[in-house]
Amino acid sequence: MLGQHLVGLYYETPNVVEPPLDHGLLRDYIAYARENIHPELSDLASRELISAYIEMRRGGSHGNGGRGRTISATPRQLESLIRLSESLARMRFSRVVTRTDVREAVRLMKVATQAAATDPRTGRIDMDMITTGRSTLERELEENLGASLKELLIERRGNRMSVSEIRRTMEELLNTQIQQEDLTEVLRMFEADGLVQYSERSQTVFVRAGVVG
Repeated sequence: MLGQHLVGLYYETPNVVEPPLDHGLLRDYIAYARENIHPELSDLASRELISAYIEMRRGGSHGNGGRGRTISATPRQLESLIRLSESLARMRFSRVVTRTDVREAVRLMKVATQAAATDPRTGRIDMDMITTGRSTLERELEENLGASLKELLIERRGNRMSVSEIRRTMEELLNTQIQQEDLTEVLRMFEADGLVQYSERSQTVFVRAGVVG
């Protein structure tokens, strides 16, 4: 309906689509539902919510060699499912949340989070993408990179190294491809901590003598 209305505005003779419901009536409908309809979960709806939440949790996967776990659902998502299910029942002026309401809430949440919470590296849903802006895999990689790089810097105290050399060494140690921006971020963090002197222009790093484990 909305798409038809927007496209219709560009006709030579605008084709304005009349809404199926009067705006005033819709406003009163929503206001009444908010004020007077307070749905409660039925036993079937509660079991459906628990089942759906468990299934979403199972969507998590073990990351690199099983060292970490991708979180696909958290208690906050369960609370959102409950509120969404209640809202769907409230739209029908129903004082009971049904299993159908829960199933529709689950469908809506999956559609809404699929794009925003899908880790492009694994193809799996990771709620950390929404809550922190970084996937579990990315966070683990950054932590491993930081720890391994610090060990390398301890061995090279007082020396100057090229960024390309550091990147190559880290890829061999971690057995994974290191993105230039990820390495640069860690180097800048170490520079802020006074561990190195990073030259972006020459793409070199001077390791200060005071680096300790």
